[in-house]
Amino acid sequence: MRFYNRENELALLQKIEQQSQQTAQMTFVVGRRRIGKTSLLHKSVEGKVSLYFFVARKNEALLCEEFLEEIKQTLSKDIYGSFRTFKDIFGYLLELSKTIHFTLIIDEFQEFNSVNPAVYSEMQHLWDKNKAESKINLLFCGSVYSMMKRIFEHSKEPLFGRATQRIHVKAFSIQTIKDIYSDYFPSYTSDDLLSFYMITGGVAKYVEILIEAGVFTFEAIIDYVCSENSLFLDEGKNILIDEFGKDYGNYFSILSLIASSKTSRSEMESILGMQIGGFLDRLESDFGLISRVKPIFSKPNSRTLKYYINDNFLNFWFRFIYKYRSAVEIGNLAYLKEIITRDYAMYSGRILEKYFIEKMSKEGNFSAIGTYWEKSNQNEIDIVAINELEKRLVFVEVKRNPEKINMEGLIKKAQVLIQNYNDYAIEYKGLSLQDM
Repeated sequence: MRFYNRENELALLQKIEQQSQQTAQMTFVVGRRRIGKTSLLHKSVEGKVSLYFFVARKNEALLCEEFLEEIKQTLSKDIYGSFRTFKDIFGYLLELSKTIHFTLIIDEFQEFNSVNPAVYSEMQHLWDKNKAESKINLLFCGSVYSMMKRIFEHSKEPLFGRATQRIHVKAFSIQTIKDIYSDYFPSYTSDDLLSFYMITGGVAKYVEILIEAGVFTFEAIIDYVCSENSLFLDEGKNILIDEFGKDYGNYFSILSLIASSKTSRSEMESILGMQIGGFLDRLESDFGLISRVKPIFSKPNSRTLKYYINDNFLNFWFRFIYKYRSAVEIGNLAYLKEIITRDYAMYSGRILEKYFIEKMSKEGNFSAIGTYWEKSNQNEIDIVAINELEKRLVFVEVKRNPEKINMEGLIKKAQVLIQNYNDYAIEYKGLSLQDM
């Protein structure tokens, strides 16, 4: 699959590289696993002098041997003396960068915490001492989001405040997904597009896997996901256990409930029989996996809120694969496929709402977009969008089937909200699969 999108990120990395020719730059790149951080960095240094260090969990001296070989191959430098610690190599490269400009990419940077935790403070000392004269372009990335954030953004960590730039790599936009489909499967239907969006969420690796497998229709996508040896079956566990550590069981239980529409804290605590406030806070703030959502226009101190999983694939994984993991473990993938097919219409309705919220947000026509509901989920409105500059308020009902859109019901539910917007133009819309 060819390289898509990332024009803004590449432009920023190009600017940083140019700045580093005058003075040293330190950039850290974050984003969930499989999002394409490493591919982005490799793309950004095409045609430029660059070193690539991958930090594996192994003895520090062995890692240094690999790094030295990369230096010799790329920079054509004969290196004399003993370099058995990363401190020695990093100090050497900083000295070298005072006379030669180059980029250094360090991938899986958080793994130094397992190799030698002292590396971070040693790097801080060397960086502070040499950065004024150095012309190195230093790029860090890692697959454990919470650890990368802590290394660079926690005030008690050695490298806090040292980075000159932060880049958050996010999922492909809806338009990019459409562009990819147009290139590889132009005859796609709206349901094909929705199921692809539901499974991949625009995560680059998942998009690549399905495209290279030639999997485009809803039926083919579900067959592939539920096939023996499918990467998707263990993916949620693989990408999150390192994030959560020994408490992963509690986190998984909470995420499974949210994915199954148990979205209020009280509901979850009633089922789990425990207080989960701290877990929810960390899932939101430290891991970036969930968001708390209040009804649009609610007061700041309103206690009416729900929690949603931000990531489409993880929401799907916890709703189906984790929930029915017993069937997966005994190899009854036909049963899993039957469950997904049975529940798809209802489950994908919520994904369709998210699709249109994202689409409307990207169009830039509104100052705020959200959903609305009252106590006990009464008077739910799928999408409410406001343009305060143009004094325009839009209410939207989303259904897979356009024939099920109830405009009279939507108008009735909106009455309580429009009372405070007498001078606004009010619009009512119905959106369905046909409008994707």
